[in-house]
Amino acid sequence: MIEQLKKIFGTGRRTNLKQLVKNGAQIIDVRTSGEFNIGHIPGSVNIPLQDLSRNLSKIKKDMPVITCCASGMRSASAKNVLKAKGFAEVYNGGGWTSLQKKIS
Repeated sequence: MIEQLKKIFGTGRRTNLKQLVKNGAQIIDVRTSGEFNIGHIPGSVNIPLQDLSRNLSKIKKDMPVITCCASGMRSASAKNVLKAKGFAEVYNGGGWTSLQKKIS
């Protein structure tokens, strides 16, 4: 029960996103293309949330995936979609600007 609560509220062990990226994790930015064009993390791939299920072939299943968006809401949804589609290692990176700071 406690482990489930930690998972839900994010109070468990922190994931080292910087190390994941260093080891080849894919960053999937699920904002619209217009938002992405205004600014994004170099090397990230833009797949808008509404198009994610139709573009799973653009994401490697054997590599960790970090999702990001503007605030963390869409990236949380994207994480759930990817987990449901069989991606084993998926992390919600939250907003792209804060993620960029974490991985720099």
